[in-house]
Amino acid sequence: METVKLQKALAQTGLASRREIERWIAEGRVQVNGQTAALGARVSSVDQVKVDDRLVTISCGAEHRRVLVYNKPEGEVCSRKDNEGRPTVFDRLPKLKGERWINIGRLDINTSGLLLFTSDGELANRLMHPSYQVEREYAVRVMGEVTPEITERLFKGVTLEDGPARFTDIVDSGGDGINRWFHVVIMEGRNREVRRLWESQGVKVSRLKRVRYGNVILSSRVKVGAWEELPQREVDELAKLVGLSVKPVPVHSKQGKTDLQRQQRKHPTSKPRKKKPVRPQR
Repeated sequence: METVKLQKALAQTGLASRREIERWIAEGRVQVNGQTAALGARVSSVDQVKVDDRLVTISCGAEHRRVLVYNKPEGEVCSRKDNEGRPTVFDRLPKLKGERWINIGRLDINTSGLLLFTSDGELANRLMHPSYQVEREYAVRVMGEVTPEITERLFKGVTLEDGPARFTDIVDSGGDGINRWFHVVIMEGRNREVRRLWESQGVKVSRLKRVRYGNVILSSRVKVGAWEELPQREVDELAKLVGLSVKPVPVHSKQGKTDLQRQQRKHPTSKPRKKKPVRPQR
């Protein structure tokens, strides 16, 4: 039976990067078959692996890689489940057998646009990690006067509550009145970073849409609330961007393609789910 290193198997689930998982193992937070794991241990798909006493399903030896482009509408949250009953970005995705979709970065509930998902946890972690300097481009509508001095400050960098931040590119895309559109690029994915940068200059973001992540551009083919699977060439380019070797994108059978097309046509409503009424106890 094929085995792989424990830290690699856990990284492929999308829990964290290999380096972070190696630290967890050194701290004794990982168990294999009831025993505290040692760094360098090898596991197979039949081993029981726990992190902080939580069972983790691992899949060893996955030799393929899948990436989805999703056009997120406003009103969806980037989590698998939501306690408030709001729709999540996972509701619309095709189902996987023996794997799970991992979102590459997040968008807040009021931000729309490009969201990437992958079956490869290591690819997800590298694309999100600041050390790889992967560009994220946004189209942003700003309400208020934006002077050359403001754009100069945002380009050079300002200090936010969680440290210095800046746009690496700012392009004026036009507009009418007090509302103007800009295209901006950041190299990190900190919480609400684009909004906070503009708000630090006394202007308000009224619309925000991500249009590019690395070398992947949101195509007009992908309508709001729809997804599209990337072909081999684009998946390979994305992997090479962060120094990963190429893996094949699985070839779907005729029935598999039919199932995918059926799932693409199913578009659950973006409206919040209605909560069941709580009946008073007698």
